[in-house]
Amino acid sequence: MTPEGLGGRLLRWARKPTPAAWPILRREWAAWVDEWAAPRRNRRFGPAALARATGDGDIKALWRRLSRQPHLAVTAPHEASLYDRYCPEGRQRVLQLARSAVEHKVNLLGSGMVELGEAIDWHKDYKTGFRWPPEYFRNIDYNNPESPSDVKFPWELSRMQWLIPAAQAHQLTGDERYAQAARAILDGWIAANPYACSVNWACAMEAAMRILTWTYLFGAFGRSNAWAEEGFRGRFLCSLYLHGEFVWRHLECSDVNGNHCTADAAALVVAGLFLGRGSGPRRWQREGWRLLCRELPRQVTPDGVDFEASLPYHRLVTELFFLPALYRRRLGLDVPAEYRQRLILMARFAAACCRPGAGVPLWGDGDDARALPLGGADINDHRYLPALIGCAWDERDLLKSFSGPRDEIFWLLGPQACAKLPGSDASAREQVSAAFPQGGVYVMRTEEDHIFIDCGPVGFAGRGGHGHNDCLSFEAVLAGQWLVSDCGSYLYTASYEKRNFFRSTACHNTPRVDGQEINRFVSPAHLWLLRDDARPMLLGWECGADRDVFRGSHGGYLRLRQPVRPLRTIALDRRRHGLAIVDRFEAAAGARFRVDIPLHLAPGVAAEPVEERQVLLRRGEKEFLLVWRGQGAWNLETAEAMVSPSYGLAVPCTRLNWSGNCSADSFLAVCIVPSSVTGPQALSAAGEVLESASLWD
Repeated sequence: MTPEGLGGRLLRWARKPTPAAWPILRREWAAWVDEWAAPRRNRRFGPAALARATGDGDIKALWRRLSRQPHLAVTAPHEASLYDRYCPEGRQRVLQLARSAVEHKVNLLGSGMVELGEAIDWHKDYKTGFRWPPEYFRNIDYNNPESPSDVKFPWELSRMQWLIPAAQAHQLTGDERYAQAARAILDGWIAANPYACSVNWACAMEAAMRILTWTYLFGAFGRSNAWAEEGFRGRFLCSLYLHGEFVWRHLECSDVNGNHCTADAAALVVAGLFLGRGSGPRRWQREGWRLLCRELPRQVTPDGVDFEASLPYHRLVTELFFLPALYRRRLGLDVPAEYRQRLILMARFAAACCRPGAGVPLWGDGDDARALPLGGADINDHRYLPALIGCAWDERDLLKSFSGPRDEIFWLLGPQACAKLPGSDASAREQVSAAFPQGGVYVMRTEEDHIFIDCGPVGFAGRGGHGHNDCLSFEAVLAGQWLVSDCGSYLYTASYEKRNFFRSTACHNTPRVDGQEINRFVSPAHLWLLRDDARPMLLGWECGADRDVFRGSHGGYLRLRQPVRPLRTIALDRRRHGLAIVDRFEAAAGARFRVDIPLHLAPGVAAEPVEERQVLLRRGEKEFLLVWRGQGAWNLETAEAMVSPSYGLAVPCTRLNWSGNCSADSFLAVCIVPSSVTGPQALSAAGEVLESASLWD
């Protein structure tokens, strides 16, 4: 924003009624002052100013104090034999990723391995070649629908989480090459991204995420010879302080807050506790903690589900609420019991969402964001999260259900925490179905089955946010095989068309009436807004020794000229590993409407029609029989579709779609059962699954 632009705005708003004009005038004036002050702050805030701000004599004294205090993560040099014991495959992974980081090679957001070059261009989307100018952040338009580019690439690159394996390799080996490379990378970033003057300052959350990474890197590299030079120490700590100041000045708070505000608050706590002294750091950590304590019960339902209606964001927000609490506890500060309890509930929800083996449903948006990724598990493996919180607060139910890699626990909490965990064999652990009615999620589970059902409100307090048009949609694992999947998220601003398509009703396993959306889009340009049309209703939830049954509905299509209410029943036959889905419709007598009911098969699942109303599903050597019947003229078509398992990546899948012109007495019943050979036995089992679940009541 230029001074001339400010004058024009001031003149325009001066004509408004005073109560409406003053808040806008204050914001614009503050923004202009901040733009005017940014280059001066860069020039004037040097090591001497930093030492005064923190109450230390000089940078050497400040560095010495910071090195001696507890850090967020366990960053003392680790005995490699302990790491090998608890994480037998970890060392090779860490060293390989560390080598890539030293060589400036990254794989971010579906880019594939990218060579950044000797001089990293921090303002460039390496996937498309688009580059943002190094200007004051408010003057940079990072949404470019007319130009193929994705601002998330430079943002993710600048979060520097890809440097974490280099820090871990240094802790394991003591090799100074990793510290030297990290120092050069950080120096390059600081020089190319002065305070508030690049696309990497475009929102406070990006500065917040760097605070989490940089404080971890300090703990890992702070005692190295490569980081001993006083000039670098001053540049690094001055930039880190200015990050805290930037987040403080540009907090992303509104009437409804989400993960951006949470990230800002978490970073303020971490930066404030890390620097420790001075009015600024004390103010940051105090205000950040106040915000976290206020936002946790606002953003997370009483049964532990993040209100953004997305599993990837549930993970991110859980980490963002957890890490500052862990840091406070390490420094002997209080964490209220109600805060801890809400985090434990979030961990239990995360545990319930983990499929047999690994992975979670592709529920809602996902941009691969992590607060502080210390392990090497697949991006969709959330098993570490309940274990972290279980270890931190000795929650036995979270510990006994753990399986999977221990790297996250080792690097954050230390080898002693790993000793609390059970063995990696999860086959003998009882898996109990769970309902989260306030979050709107229902999970049917056995040791080999996992059915995830969404019957919750649209995300972000009815505004959309990172939620999708997925009411009554489901994902399914049967007999240990992932068979049914939602389509994921794929991209954000890099493609408005694909962004809107992947969050549309058509990309979810739920009925679509007359080609309409369950929740209307506000406009194609509003990528995180939806109308609050659906208003879901739970009609029944029963769990038993032999079967689990869910019944639900929503009112998203009551707005149509001929109102329709879909009614869906989903039943799991626990003994047969069979799944039944029955769709009915409430409508006025004589009403006619078109219905499409898609079923997106998970990547790697093939579909082959074998008889009338029978389809053979194959995944590897496992086979399942899908049978269907219905009232009305239903037509089944098979087509290719796409599933996005992580941001920027889409892989092919098969979509089955039942379509028909329906009336109030129409229904469709679909059943999937394991079957090594198609024939009367499998068909009989499918019929029994449908009938035994009382689906016709």
